[in-house]
Amino acid sequence: MKICGDYRWRPGEPSRPTFTLEEMRLAVEAAHSAGRKVSVHAGTVEGMRRAILAGADTIEHGDGGTAEIFRLMKARGVALCPTLAATDAISRYRGWNGAAPEPPAIVEKRASFAAALAAGTAICMGGDVGVYAHGDNAREMELMADYGMRPAAVLVAATSGNARIFGLADRGAVKPGLLADLVAVEGDPTAEIKAVRAVRLVIKGGQLVRGP
Repeated sequence: MKICGDYRWRPGEPSRPTFTLEEMRLAVEAAHSAGRKVSVHAGTVEGMRRAILAGADTIEHGDGGTAEIFRLMKARGVALCPTLAATDAISRYRGWNGAAPEPPAIVEKRASFAAALAAGTAICMGGDVGVYAHGDNAREMELMADYGMRPAAVLVAATSGNARIFGLADRGAVKPGLLADLVAVEGDPTAEIKAVRAVRLVIKGGQLVRGP
């Protein structure tokens, strides 16, 4: 279940929390009682704080997160889905060409992601695809590496990390008995993350669906 933990109450206003802490706690309790994970859209410090204290499983975006907030996420076992690609895409739609100086939204995103990494916060891989084209999901992985995450850690976040965070025990790693969804790429993505785009083989459920 996804909750919108903060947003603009009117056009042109800054984002503010949309639920009280108690309201969010009740929503999380109801979802967890039904066996559902809870993700919370939140980008403000107070919106994130309420989501963490309410027991959310993940926070999406986290643009304004601080070192203190990310340490609290780490302590409470709440993961961050940073959606770097969404911020990048929106900035480009508004006219930024990728060159210096970076717009404030990108500067803020770099800083919050660095603070999350420094705090040891668990990181999901999800770029808010739909803000940019479906099929270009690798864009998020490339930005995670560009913003300071080791390529090998990016790969873990996209596979076993996401599986663990979302309680998908039947997938996420190469082990006997797990779902046999595999890809092979040309190159070494642990050295250069862009190699994930060069897909040469796809196995779905143990069946070859693309390859030589």
